[in-house]
Amino acid sequence: MSAMSSFDPELITVPVFRRLRGYALDPSLSTQMDTAMVNEIVFKVRWEPVDAGPIGEYLEVIDFDPASGGYYAPLALDHQHLLAQDGLPPSEGSPQFHQQMVYAVAMTTIDNFERALGRMAIWAPHRGQSEGARDQFVDRLRIYPHALRQANAFYSPTKKALLFGYFPAPERNAPGPDAASHLPGGWVFTCLSHDVIAHETVHALLDGMHRRYIEPTNVDTLAFHEAFADIVALFQHFTFPEVLRHQIATTRGDLRSENMLGKLAQQFGRAMGKHSALRDAIGEVVAGRWRPKRPDPQALASTFEPHERGSILVAAVFDAFQAIYERRASDLYRIATSGSGVLPEGHLHPDLVNRLAAEAAKSAKHVLRMCIRALDYCPPVDVTFGDFLRAIITADVDLVRDDDLSYRVAFIEAFRRRGIYPRDVRTLSVDSLRWPDSGRGHEADRVGRLAALIDDKLKELRDDARTRKVYFERSQRLAEDLRNMIRASDFVRHELEQLIRRHVVMSSPHPEIENDRSDLPQFEVHAVRPAHRVGPDGDVVNHAVVVIAQRRKVRLDPADPASPPLTFRGGVTLIFNLATFTLQYAIGKGILDDDRLHQQRELLSTGRVGSAWNTYFGAPHLGLAAEPFAMLHRSDEELAP
Repeated sequence: MSAMSSFDPELITVPVFRRLRGYALDPSLSTQMDTAMVNEIVFKVRWEPVDAGPIGEYLEVIDFDPASGGYYAPLALDHQHLLAQDGLPPSEGSPQFHQQMVYAVAMTTIDNFERALGRMAIWAPHRGQSEGARDQFVDRLRIYPHALRQANAFYSPTKKALLFGYFPAPERNAPGPDAASHLPGGWVFTCLSHDVIAHETVHALLDGMHRRYIEPTNVDTLAFHEAFADIVALFQHFTFPEVLRHQIATTRGDLRSENMLGKLAQQFGRAMGKHSALRDAIGEVVAGRWRPKRPDPQALASTFEPHERGSILVAAVFDAFQAIYERRASDLYRIATSGSGVLPEGHLHPDLVNRLAAEAAKSAKHVLRMCIRALDYCPPVDVTFGDFLRAIITADVDLVRDDDLSYRVAFIEAFRRRGIYPRDVRTLSVDSLRWPDSGRGHEADRVGRLAALIDDKLKELRDDARTRKVYFERSQRLAEDLRNMIRASDFVRHELEQLIRRHVVMSSPHPEIENDRSDLPQFEVHAVRPAHRVGPDGDVVNHAVVVIAQRRKVRLDPADPASPPLTFRGGVTLIFNLATFTLQYAIGKGILDDDRLHQQRELLSTGRVGSAWNTYFGAPHLGLAAEPFAMLHRSDEELAP
């Protein structure tokens, strides 16, 4: 008998994923017979070395409970027993499982962003406090699963942290068939809700991309932040196969009927005294009965509270998804009904359920990526719902030439049905909604030198950026080099200004815009980002996204020199095509746009959005002046005097 060869450790490869158990939606569904079997799932999180916490490359879970003044023991995910059984089993009573849940969902959300954008996610930095001071890299977003003993959870832009609350449910359940889903007086943990965790993580990711979107400069900005966070949380539901198949079978494939996939934070909503989920993208409960929401094109004109206004945008995106799903699944229904369009009574065949679920999952993945990619095509300040529609259309046209399933038309129709219209477009066609292509004219060639510099620097960035910190520092240095090049070269500055003069002033002094040391108007290059994406047909998009911003010091009331100062911001998102060294898009908001300034003054003076400025940025009696999301997510009961 031959001797056995020795084992070679180099044959062991690093795992691709770490498997972690968790709740698909929230703990309440595990206490109901019809959903208990599908609510406990396994998240496949990208593999990374983790310290006890868990603490990884992107996240640091710190389980300090201020109410009790103590720390809970940190979870060590690399323990061999946990590796062997997909982490801890779901448990409402285990703080360590709470740590596992927030880590798994937050990492899943980060991964969805990175896949769509084609680059590493970077958290919003700590801003430099003095003139010329560099922003400081934030390596990890901190997560506190038990930070608050209140019905709240929020992202803190100042702490660069997610803070989750826990609270006792009411002693009496609200009326309704689904209201009694929690123990009266029992504890409800927001850190165990997939939707709440994903929602808050998206706030942090969005703040890392667009630092000015937390400022209420128009009626849409805060609502957009809330809506986008809900959109990502909703469409992540479709990545859970067990839940998706269950809901397809329950609704017989009709996702316009009541279903769990379109609801957000069910346990949290019911514990807050609602009849159903905290928010529902497709329906509402009226007189104790669920009914679908009918699109109302007039609602936007009279809805200003950020969550309510944001729900209109969420409904539009979900409606577009439903239309896309129905188009993709239409052949399956024709086959299943022999062309009649009427399904036979009884349960759907399991094979049909699986095929419909596959089409729903694919549709949701496409819609989610379309929405995330669109963030690169939005203006850097003062975003509106109409801007977002144009960004979705433009980003998709760039990546997918042949829209054979009419995805773009589905979005346009869904937004139109809810009265969401962009400004300054003549029609609602795809060509009109696409941002103007600066690369079509010879003028865009003027900045070829600038584009070539960016391309060279981004190649160095890709070669050298082995870590997110190096990536951040090189990106920041590139932004500084770009700004200095524009300032130092009269030719480059003049040629670039010809293309972006509607948005940023670079050469002509303005009394309300501060000058730099060269007596030229100040501006900042906030970011230079690579965007390398591959479309479904193999088309490669190789872009550089450059964000330039400027500020203008004015008075809230132009007729009153003693009125409060107001910082009015303008800026432009430049998208360079690195294959042709041309400027393809200049997407911005003009610093000299007096109509926009008038609207902003009116908004802040009249408090038309529920006193947005005072509510979200001026609540010193609550100690939350620098925490807009803390105010935005507090319940009405807590805000009562």
